[in-house]
Amino acid sequence: MIYAFIHAMDLHGIDLNLLVAFDALMAERSVTKAGIRIGRTQPAMSAALTRLRTLLKDELFIRGPAGLQPTARALDLAEPLGRALAEIQRTLEFTQGFDPMTSQASFTLGLSDHPTFVVLPRLLEFLRDSALGVSLRVKHFNARDDATTLLDAGEVDVAIGVPPSPTGRILTRPLFEERFVCVMRKNHPAALTPLTIERFLALDHLLVSPENERFGHVDVALARQGLKRRLALTLPNMYAAPLLVARSDMIATLMSGVVEASGHGEDLVRHDPPLDLDPITFVISWHRRNDTHPAQRWFRDSIASLWGA
Repeated sequence: MIYAFIHAMDLHGIDLNLLVAFDALMAERSVTKAGIRIGRTQPAMSAALTRLRTLLKDELFIRGPAGLQPTARALDLAEPLGRALAEIQRTLEFTQGFDPMTSQASFTLGLSDHPTFVVLPRLLEFLRDSALGVSLRVKHFNARDDATTLLDAGEVDVAIGVPPSPTGRILTRPLFEERFVCVMRKNHPAALTPLTIERFLALDHLLVSPENERFGHVDVALARQGLKRRLALTLPNMYAAPLLVARSDMIATLMSGVVEASGHGEDLVRHDPPLDLDPITFVISWHRRNDTHPAQRWFRDSIASLWGA
């Protein structure tokens, strides 16, 4: 509907079809796929890109090994142009509702490791009961700012993970929190004694770091006191940590939900950390261009409602 509307318009001498083409290229990073997205042939999309480059005096997209890569100028333009198109679409769809019971909509959800285990089972059960025709696709990401990259590119509708770096184009909503616990194997020599900071520092530690850094929340808290722990193992997969701890003399400071969902909770002894650690907040993130879309809003609100958020 929006593309048909824009096709008939010309705003201040700028063909709005070019803005639609630009938005599709930002989302797909491929001339061919962008053409399919908006119903244009590959030659027509190539011609539109040539006109955009002339009009905006910038290459806009450079061919790379993973497809077209936007230039800095293209990234600067993406948000305001996307917002303008979204506003036009919002105006056209102002009276259009969304009925999840009859919809055949498809959503793409970006998930980091922990929300995959926590969110996905509950969400699938909800969709089965409330929106049987709605389909779901999941894309995985690791680093917190990967969520922003996926949302900017239009590769996901919603992302769930720890809060990404603040940016005006990405909106967030708190979903749930996870507190930290220290875990050791049940027959560990230190398992049944109080976990003082001295005993904590004397042990070999396992650090989970999805971003492959050797400095986590515990290390930040210790550094404030001028202290440092001994890292025996650093790994990116948090759900491997409980099993590795259960079969070694290492201690790990993990989110409580990871221990519960790992299937190895009965093999471990839990202690409160001997230092103050703020809980980890997981948020729903979405792009501002999707903020008012009825189906997108329903999808976000449905996820949030499962946690009373």
